[in-house]
Parts: sequence; structure tokens; C-alpha cells
Amino acid sequence: MAVASAAPGSIFCKQLLFCLLVLLLFCDACQKISLQVPSHLHAEALVGKVNLKKCLQSASLIHSSDPDFRILGDGSVYTTRDLVLSSEKKSFSILLSDAQGQEQKEIDIVLEARGKKIPKRHPKDTVLRRSKRRWAPIPCSLMENSLGPFPQHVQQVQSDAAQNYTIFYSISGPGVDKEPFNLFFIDKDTGDIFCTRSIDREQYAEFPLYAYATTIDGYAPEYPLPLLFKVEDDNDNAPYFESKLTMFSVPENCRTGTSVGKVTAIDHDEPDTLHTRLRYKILQQIPDHPKHFSIHPDTGVITTATPLLDREKCDTYKLIMEVRDMGGQPFGLFNTGTITISLEDENDNSPYFTESSYFTEVEENRIDVEILRMAVRDQDLPNTPHSKAVYKILQGNENGNFRISTDPNTNEAVLCVVKPLNYEASDQVVLQVGVLNEAQFSRAPNSQAPTMCTATVTVKVKDTDEGPECQPPVKVIQSKDGLPEGKELLGYKALDPEKRSSEGLRYKKIKDEDNWFEINEHTGDLKTVKTLDRESKFVKNNQYNVSVMAMDAVGRSCTGTLVVLLEDDNDHPPQIAKEVTICRHGKDFAVLEPVDADGPENGPPFQFVLDKSASKLWTLETKDGKTAILRERQNLDYDYYSVPIQIKDRHGLAAAYTLSVRVCDCTTPSDCRMTTKLQRDIAPSNVILGKWAILAMVLGSALLLCVLFTCFCLTGKKAVKKCFPEDVAQQNLIVSNTEGPGEEVMEANIKLPTQTSNICDTNISVGTLGGQGVKTQQSFEMVKGGYTLDSSKGGGHQTLESVKGIGQGGTDTGRYTYTEWHSFTQPRLGEESIRGHTLIKN
Repeated sequence: MAVASAAPGSIFCKQLLFCLLVLLLFCDACQKISLQVPSHLHAEALVGKVNLKKCLQSASLIHSSDPDFRILGDGSVYTTRDLVLSSEKKSFSILLSDAQGQEQKEIDIVLEARGKKIPKRHPKDTVLRRSKRRWAPIPCSLMENSLGPFPQHVQQVQSDAAQNYTIFYSISGPGVDKEPFNLFFIDKDTGDIFCTRSIDREQYAEFPLYAYATTIDGYAPEYPLPLLFKVEDDNDNAPYFESKLTMFSVPENCRTGTSVGKVTAIDHDEPDTLHTRLRYKILQQIPDHPKHFSIHPDTGVITTATPLLDREKCDTYKLIMEVRDMGGQPFGLFNTGTITISLEDENDNSPYFTESSYFTEVEENRIDVEILRMAVRDQDLPNTPHSKAVYKILQGNENGNFRISTDPNTNEAVLCVVKPLNYEASDQVVLQVGVLNEAQFSRAPNSQAPTMCTATVTVKVKDTDEGPECQPPVKVIQSKDGLPEGKELLGYKALDPEKRSSEGLRYKKIKDEDNWFEINEHTGDLKTVKTLDRESKFVKNNQYNVSVMAMDAVGRSCTGTLVVLLEDDNDHPPQIAKEVTICRHGKDFAVLEPVDADGPENGPPFQFVLDKSASKLWTLETKDGKTAILRERQNLDYDYYSVPIQIKDRHGLAAAYTLSVRVCDCTTPSDCRMTTKLQRDIAPSNVILGKWAILAMVLGSALLLCVLFTCFCLTGKKAVKKCFPEDVAQQNLIVSNTEGPGEEVMEANIKLPTQTSNICDTNISVGTLGGQGVKTQQSFEMVKGGYTLDSSKGGGHQTLESVKGIGQGGTDTGRYTYTEWHSFTQPRLGEESIRGHTLIKN
């Protein structure tokens, strides 16, 4: 007797069962449950229901030890396939565990078949044997769309157990108890299977059934027998195109064999059979001649058959296609469809003018005016780069008088005048104009060589009465630098275009910044009214500009510029600053940087010459021909010095200067206040006083005491005018409470009286010591708030403020200590004594 094969998933289920059985060693069995079931169980049949909560309240994982049974969460037990209980009992287990796997339980299930038990047989017949040939028939096939008669016999199944028992046969599966229902039935006694109606293979290609053999009491001596009824295909479906209307595109002028597209068809008959072996064919091409396309009969790929596709002749083709099955045999089923092929444009046609020559006219001196439009034709696709025109003036526009452009709306050429034409120069202009497309010309094998279409445009220039012309706009004349007034220069000349001469024109000067010239009204010539100076601020780059207006009899005018180019003359010697400072603690030299107002050809290199009288104290070193370095030969006193030098330019034009050189104890010239020299004068240096100097100092002191005594006597009387403050001691050049500076007294204003006429005057002149024509004079000014000393020595004017380092513009309270007064006055009294001693000695 045949044994049914296990289900495809049974191997996995058995492995899972093995794992679960291992877990049973650690599980507690709940109880054993027995269920009464039919001997024949169909798939997905309810076997019974078990109370799982009673065994394990928190059961979350439920498994069956037998893959033929499925357990639901509510305890329902279902079969997973058709089962026949060949023995009296069948047992399996339900395995329960919680989510963490800490607690596991087992329920034993025993299935018992209903009905009478099979009587015991002779020991030699303990196992029923079946006939494999009868119980396992060969696969059966059914013809699609069979015409009957129905019911139609399909197959017969028999079990060899029928030799000993009464056997009943049954079947299940699609076509019996599943869709489509009642298509098959079986004679339960003979096992003959019948089909009740025709079948559509495209709907049901095969029917997998199960046949069962059972005894009267429900015992199944055989395993269920699988049966497969295959439906043989009938060519009952014609192929058809996926789309009734298919569109392709291909460039015009393409090569032979260029792929256009691929058509596909569908046939619902059985694949890989003659019923679905399709063949394609072009039935008709519209337009029909010539034949431009072909199709591969097996793949459906459409290709070009000729290189003569011309969009300008025909831009669209239609192909009526046929697809037929049975390998294209005449008896095969077929369908038709329409394919539309559009040709893509290529720039294979040159644009051309509608006329070969054009004529137009324009007035002279007109600009920015349209004078002509020219139309073109192009067979390529409109409003694309293949047909949009690009125009170019090939000849006749060498002066740039014309411009040609494309009207984007009409594709016409628009010719304009952008620079005025002159009738007197030419009364007619002939232009040659060419046209091409925006896109590059096609290089297709059958296309013509690219050509440019040309046309001739004749432009007539109309004469108009116009004003004078100032040509060229700028005229350059040359003149010497330093040209005196009253000299004539060639002026600006304008031209009357009608007369081709300057006759009748009048000239007027409209711009002359420094008023150098006057203009001749009739000739336009210039006459100098000033000496021309290239170094003037109005001259830029050696040029002086004069603007001139020329007018005709009716007032029409033009303007020109006359540029006077001045040739440089060496009329300016080098110039230099006349005062320099040498800072002993900064740079111990002074840099002399002359400037020459003449041009470079009359400027450096400079030559510096130091006067012999100054060479004992100074040295002069030339640097790079443009500057010189003045240094002391030895450290001089901080004072002002006069240094005579001479500077020459490259052509020998020289200028002599006496530099005032200030030697100062400073770091930068701005810090120099000549204070260090005063400190040097008052310092107790190596000065040795002679006897005559001491006598002069004594006599001077006695004279000063007499004057003070006389003032004191006079102030004792009642006088209207009080010359000295009450505090004579404090006014003795010691303390000053006045904030205002004293008045300066210039040497020229000083008069030396033989006797004091008014001892109360503020200015006190003290003696005059003369000898051998040498005159030394000290003028003291006692004012409230200051003391002034004016000395001819050194040519300087020193005050107490200058000694203290207070410069001009500085503020001071005017209060000085006794030490300051003493430091300022005592050295000068000593100096006077020395000078007096020297004079007396001489």
C-alpha cells in the first residue's frame, strides 16, 4: 500500500518538535485529554478545544509537538492537512511557556476515531498491502475547452484493500469542495472520477486533488492519494499589442538600420509553446512609397530601411502592424495595431533671401534709424534654431555705419544706420549681406554642403544742408616754453562740408583756463597775451587745452579742441627748503631734496657745491643725483648756523642758497626748542674771569644799586605815579604773580640815553660799552609776569619762558621760583662782565 509523502515544511516542523521535546524534560505535565474525532479529518478542520488557562495562566508561547495540528490562543485545535487515522489512536502534546521561558507546561492530547473497531485479522494479514499501480495512477491531463460529452470520464483510483474490505472512495480539493466547485466528482464504489464541464486553462491551469479510501466504519487503510489534473492549452487567445496607438520618433536623414523603436504584443496562451510563438509584420506604410521602415519578425524592433528620410517632404509616417501566433502560420490567431513615427528636424536646409538685391536710401547725418527689412525663407522647422536666421554684413561696412539684426517675431533682417553717413564723402554705399541659422548645419550623409545665401543692398545717401565740421575733433600744435606775449600760433581750422573749405566761418574761443590766448575771428589763429609757462598749474602732461567753436552764417556750429604741446625749457633752477634741522639724538645729518619745476630732461641729476667758508664745519655728500647729505665735521654747539650752498641741474642751471641749519638736542625736528643751548650757556663751564671782567661786574652791580636806591627814595614821597609794586623784594626778578607775557622790544627801537630822564619808565637801558666799533647792548624789560632779554648774540630772542621750554601757544601761570630767576639772570650778569672786561682790555 502506498505511503503519502510528507508536506514540504515537515522537516522544519520536525526539527522544531525535537527542540520542544528537549524542553519537555524541564516541564511539568498538566493533564491528558482525549478527543473523539472522525477517522478522516480534512485540512483546517476543528478537532476540539482545550482550556489552556487551567494549565498555565500566563501562557504566551503555544506550540504543537505534531506539525499536523495547529493550536490557537483560545485552545482550539485545527488540522494543518488532510488526515486519516489509520490506527485507533493518535497522540501529540501542547507545549506552553511564559514570555521569559521561566515556566513551561505540557498537555497530552489523544485522538480516538469514532465507530467500530476493525476486527483483528490473521497474523499474516496484520498489514494491508495496496497495489501501487492501481492506487497511484499516472498524471492525468484535461483538454481546455473540451466539447464533451459531459460528465466526461477523467481517471479511476482503486485501493488493493478493496480485496478484503468494502472500500468507499472520495476526493477533495480545487474543483470539488473549493473553487471552482463541483467541477469533479468520484464514484464512491468504483473510484471513477468525472469532469462536469469545460475548463478555461487561462483561468485554471491545473487542479491538485486528494483521493481517499475508507472502510464502512471509517477506517482508512491508505494514506490520502495526491492527484494532479493538468489542463492542456488550446490556442483560444489571439495576441494583441500592448497599446493600440504607439508613437516613435527618429531624426531625419539618419543612416540605414537606425533603430526606431520596439513593439511588443501579449498572448495569454501557455508560454513557450507554439500557441505563443509570435511573429510581427508591417502590413502597410502611410504614405506608401518609398518603403522607409522594416521590422524584425521575432523581436518587433523597427529600423530604417533607407537614408532618405526627409522631414521637409513628409514629417510623419504611419505603420499598420500585424502580430500572429503559431509562428506566423496562416492558421494562427492575429491582431493589428497602428504605429506612428515622427521625423525629428535637422538643420539640412539653408535659409535664403526672397530677393537677390535690395535698394534703400537715407539722409546723411541720420543715426539710429531703420532703413530696410529683408525677408528669408527656411524649410526647416519654424521657430527653432534650425530656422532662426542670423544675419551678417560681409562687405561695405568697413566704417561701421550700419548694423543688422534679426526681428525675433518675423525672422526678418533689420538694417539700421548707427553712424552718420556723409554725402560729401560718398553718395552711395553697397553692402553685401549673408544669412545663416542659429544651429550648426547638419552633416547628414545625404544633406548638401552648408552654404551661405547672400544679397546685395544699395544704400543711397541723400544730401542735406549741414553745418561746419570740426575734423579732427582734437588738433595738436607745438610751442616753446616761455613764449612771450604777442606771438601768433596756428589755430584750429573747421570745414564747411558743402563748400569743402573754411570760407565764411567764424571762430570763437569758448575755453581758455588761464586766458593765455586771443583768437582771430576769421582765421581761428591764436595770439599769446601771456608768456607761456609749462610749469603752470593749468598745464597737464605738458599740454594746455583751448576749446574753439566754429560757426557758419546761419549759426550752425561745431566744437574742436586745440592742444598746445609745450616743449620744456630749462628756465627753473632747482629749489630747496631754506631751513633744515639736525637732531643730535636722531639722524645726525640733514637730507637735502631739491625740486626742479622743469621736465625730467632739464632736472636731475643735481650737483651740490658747498661754499669754502662753510667747509670747515660741514660736509656735503651727493646721493643718487637727486639728494644730498649735510653733516657736521665735529659736534657743534646747539644753535642756528648759516650754510651757503649752490645746486645745479644736469644742464648747469644753478641757484645759490644760504641754508639756515638748526643743530638741536632732539630726536625729531618737531621736538627741537633750543633749550639745551641755554642750559649750556648758564652751566658753570671752564670760563675763567679776568680782573677787568671782575671790575666790570662790580661797577655794574654798583650802578644797579644806585638806580634801585634812587627809585626807593623817590617812592618815599607822595607821587601821583607809582612805578614799582609795594613789595619791592618780590619784584626784584624773583617772584612773578602775573600770568601775561612781557612785551618784546626789538633792537631797532632801543635808544641809549646818556642819563635817565625818567627812572619810572618800565624799560631800563643799561650802559653802552664801545670799543673798536663793537657794540654790545642788553635790554631788560621788567613787566609784571615776565622778563625779556634781547641780545644781538646769536641773533636769538630768549625769554624765561623759552628757557623753561614753553613754546608759542603754550600756557603758563607766570609764576617762577627764585631758583629759576637766579639760574636765568646770574649767568647773564657774568657774561656781561666778561664782555665788558674784554672791551676795556681792548
